[in-house]
Amino acid sequence: MTELRQDIVRVPKVIHDASGILIFGKRIRSIIFTTDIAIIRNTDADAVIAVYPFTPHPAITKSIIEAADIPVFSGVGGGLTHGQRSAYMGMFAEAQGSLGVVVNAPTPVETIKSLSTVVDIPVIGTVTSKHAQIDEKLAAGVQIINISAAKETAETVKHFRELYPELPIIATGGPDEETIQETIEAGANAITYTPPSNGILFSKKMEKYRKQEQEGH
Repeated sequence: MTELRQDIVRVPKVIHDASGILIFGKRIRSIIFTTDIAIIRNTDADAVIAVYPFTPHPAITKSIIEAADIPVFSGVGGGLTHGQRSAYMGMFAEAQGSLGVVVNAPTPVETIKSLSTVVDIPVIGTVTSKHAQIDEKLAAGVQIINISAAKETAETVKHFRELYPELPIIATGGPDEETIQETIEAGANAITYTPPSNGILFSKKMEKYRKQEQEGH
């Protein structure tokens, strides 16, 4: 660590208790959930999950991968954007250096098939509740699931871990170390962490600067 890099976004230490997911020789335990390239460039997370609530665009994917010095899992749609466009986005993401591609929960099985036949990186399927039917999606090419079920995430992880003992599972960790630990104990191999916003991080720094100015007087 250097003096200029000390002020980074650190993921909760409890995430190190997760077993991790080994992808192309890289063990991934902590995954930061953001598309802010300033945060991506200044974090100790193992990887980035870059999904966002807009139509996926190559320019966004390219910018994030170029800025990151850690592996990136790129969103390629699957809801509003599906079919050949998702497949093309997947090809582009892989060519740019993505470690994996992420599809939304509503992604049709045919889109997953199209995607999995053109990429040589893991296809990660998003799961939003324990009622999701994922057998066909796993058969179509999903290799990792990403569980985001709000307050029911730990319960949902436990449900799918019992059904699929060997399936790699990424899951949201929740608001604090206690919920992260609960999610890991339920069977999650890797945890996604949502960092504070740029505004919150800046407000803390501004408060520090104000204090320094007051002490200087």
